[in-house]
Amino acid sequence: MATELAFALINPYSLAKSRTGGIIGRFISRTGLEVVAARMFGPSPELVKKYATVIRADTSKEESIRNILADYVLRAYAPDPATGRQRRALMLLFEGENAVEKIYQVAGPIRPNMEAGETVRDTFGDFIMGEDGRVRYVEPAVLVAPTAAAARRTLRLWSEYSATDGGIVFGATDVASDPQTQRTLVLIKPDNFKFPNSRPGHIIDLFSRSGLRIVGAKVHRMSVADAENFYGPVRDVLRRKLCGVVAQRAGKALAKEFGMDIPADVQERLGAELGPLYGDDQFYQILQFMTGYRADQCSAEERSGPGRERCLALVYAGADAVNKIRSILGPTDPSKAALGSVRREFGQDIMINAAHASDSPESAARELGIIRVEEDTISPWVKRYYPD
Repeated sequence: MATELAFALINPYSLAKSRTGGIIGRFISRTGLEVVAARMFGPSPELVKKYATVIRADTSKEESIRNILADYVLRAYAPDPATGRQRRALMLLFEGENAVEKIYQVAGPIRPNMEAGETVRDTFGDFIMGEDGRVRYVEPAVLVAPTAAAARRTLRLWSEYSATDGGIVFGATDVASDPQTQRTLVLIKPDNFKFPNSRPGHIIDLFSRSGLRIVGAKVHRMSVADAENFYGPVRDVLRRKLCGVVAQRAGKALAKEFGMDIPADVQERLGAELGPLYGDDQFYQILQFMTGYRADQCSAEERSGPGRERCLALVYAGADAVNKIRSILGPTDPSKAALGSVRREFGQDIMINAAHASDSPESAARELGIIRVEEDTISPWVKRYYPD
């Protein structure tokens, strides 16, 4: 069976209600597909109108459902008519065998009284009809393609607008426009993507209690060069802090080996000599965990190219965003993190600790410059599958 590229659009209402994590977790865990790209959009009136037209022309759906969805897009995706501010919509791309059908089945159909909870729309959507048979309210939670042909048309359309309508959507209707609003970066680390599971979604759900808004998203394969830059400040800290640890461990090891006490001044000298080397080794292990490459052993091409590992980069915005996210994340060591924090729930040790978050507004600005969440990763995938 051929490998396909499928999409899921998380609707503005689902994003505003912080249902993002639950929806992402469902799609990843229930389809077994690889999420290969993510991008936040603030759809322009032109994109909204064209997308509604694409939906209305899709004869694979009943005409009544097509019209309901097209009218929904015109109403829910368009900028606020009163303020002109954008609405947020998150596009996710999935790759794998029979991807379009798998995404469609997990999303579920549009139908009255969606209550069973079996599909994304059963759980997060609504379709309410009155006794007279008229539709009273529709919220489909997500928009997906029923066929490969529909996926092709939709993806080609959205990729045309990806550069102009996508990126970091900071001026959305539900994002605070106060000058004190902060942006902060979160990386959901590679250990959460070793196999298809709902952990990335659960982590996003925990962060949602911050009340902040996700304004940018990117599936990112960090290069070794970028990882060295990103984690550069950590290297000096490790070289300094590990001197004492090395001194103590070296003293114990030598005492056991030679059957004699090692004087404190000798242990101190051992720490001063070996501590920086051990710090460098720990630094390279962090880089290898994030990229899949050992930085001191890879080629120049491997250094500059995309890493073997992937993470999900998210930009959160709102008042005091840095501190709110850090408090939910928890300290570096998961064993010291509070109950209910991300690292206590999903971390393993000080390196495999589920997620990263910027520790200051200055760090956020620096890290966002390295990760480049605004970069268009949707269009290259669409061109790969649909070059004409």
